[in-house]
Amino acid sequence: MQSVKMLLTALALMFMTASPALAVDTSKTYSSGILILLFVGFCALIIIAQLVPAVLALLGMTKEAARSTSGGRVAAAAKKH
Repeated sequence: MQSVKMLLTALALMFMTASPALAVDTSKTYSSGILILLFVGFCALIIIAQLVPAVLALLGMTKEAARSTSGGRVAAAAKKH
């Protein structure tokens, strides 16, 4: 049983050290120029510009919902007394 455990440990260590050899070198496969990078950056800018108002609207709706539920509790507590 001890030898099986040692064998499995040795195999795991061998595979962990051999995995970086399978990685792809991106400097050889990436051949796009600066115009492609600018286009992707512009697309990212458009997405972020649409994301900011959506997050602000979501925060506003959350605050309004929290305010309305806490206001309902105060009104219900006032009716009890």
